[in-house]
Amino acid sequence: MDDTLLTLLRRVDTPTVCNAIEVVEGKRGFDAFTRGTVLCSAPEASTIVGYARTAKIAAVAPPTEAPEVIKARRMDYYRHMSSGPRPALAVIEDLDGDAAIGAFWGEINTTVHKGLGLSGALTNGVMRDLGDLPDGFTVIAGSVGPSHGFVHVREIGTPVTIFGLTVDDGDLVHADRHGALVIPAPYLAELGAAIDKLLDTEKIVLDAARKPGFDFAAFETAWTAFEKART
Repeated sequence: MDDTLLTLLRRVDTPTVCNAIEVVEGKRGFDAFTRGTVLCSAPEASTIVGYARTAKIAAVAPPTEAPEVIKARRMDYYRHMSSGPRPALAVIEDLDGDAAIGAFWGEINTTVHKGLGLSGALTNGVMRDLGDLPDGFTVIAGSVGPSHGFVHVREIGTPVTIFGLTVDDGDLVHADRHGALVIPAPYLAELGAAIDKLLDTEKIVLDAARKPGFDFAAFETAWTAFEKART
């Protein structure tokens, strides 16, 4: 991914990228995106774009493995987060699912991850310390809670499922307050042009609808031009 495309992807929201991928595919039906409603630690922040560094955690019950195993895996986790291509984001599945209570994402952990070069986190789990999280590190999570519970790392670098979206370690993810998606690698060469085309064609309808005196006749004219331009 070159710097020009990265800058563009950071400028547009995730719904726009969803639509642009359909432009690349030439049809509707792209479905590599999250389902349901997410919470965002910084709703007005720019989008998160990066290569996934995946892991799985749990927190409802204490770990059953030996303490030295848990401690070693924790260090392996941070080693994994600090490595790999950049930009990157942490994509963490909480195995407790809807019963998740362990706020893995608080002031300390987000600051550590930012310091390790990650730009944000995507999780179905819990976040806390809202208002104290570092600028430039957005967390998109399933819930907000006060405690870390018995949070511990279970797996590192394996495929994870977040809000119905399966993410492999190294996948390119685009995320914001709407949710997240995985950008298929073969589409990168065409994606920038597809976004530009999408934004240009949408302006045909949007500009017309914002003009004084907009009526059905004006809409019909604009929509006809819109459909012709997007094919």
